Amino acid sequence: MRRLLVLLCVALMSLGAAPVSVAQVTPWFAHSVGNATQVISVVGVGGSNAKMDVYQRNATGWHPVAVGIPAFIGAAGMAPETHDGQMKTPMGVFTLDFAFGTAPNPGGGLPYVQVGPNHWWDGDMKSPTYNTMQVCEKSQCPFNTDPASGTENLDIPQYVHAVVMGVNKARIPGNGGAFFLHATDGGPTAGCVAIDDAKLVEIMRWLQPGALIAISK
Repeated sequence: MRRLLVLLCVALMSLGAAPVSVAQVTPWFAHSVGNATQVISVVGVGGSNAKMDVYQRNATGWHPVAVGIPAFIGAAGMAPETHDGQMKTPMGVFTLDFAFGTAPNPGGGLPYVQVGPNHWWDGDMKSPTYNTMQVCEKSQCPFNTDPASGTENLDIPQYVHAVVMGVNKARIPGNGGAFFLHATDGGPTAGCVAIDDAKLVEIMRWLQPGALIAISK
């Protein structure tokens, strides 16, 4: 979903380095993520602002590997359930299914799709491919490509790098789609989570299949 602001990344350390603390911690999401070993925590701090912390679990428990990353969320904040057009970021625990971007694959464990002008995220609630990535020339797409329909062309600067959040995987029309972790352009989003692109690339290189994102107020 399209975003509107640029932010400075103030994460305390690189993901490639040792954990911020060797001490075991019990993060707020610990009882909600099953056997996951990688979790991105996003906690609202007021309005459309949030704080992102990145955690790794090993044999001794959960350890932060990056903390205090400034993030933007929906212009209208967060909600336990979201619907198309609300400008709210969904709360809950979601899969991180694959990554994409206009830039070449920066590396990492998730599948990656390099997108161009013919890549779309179908937001047409009448379409059988609602809330999925599609590839077609605009004049030949079998769904409504008008932005008013909710469909997004993915060839935009905010999607230089992005990771797809598994929101509304049942693809129920109207329950929202196109929720991504993506590069910020300096302001609130339409429901996604946006951070500094350099930090996003570090996170993408760290991510492995099975990673989750946990979002809460």
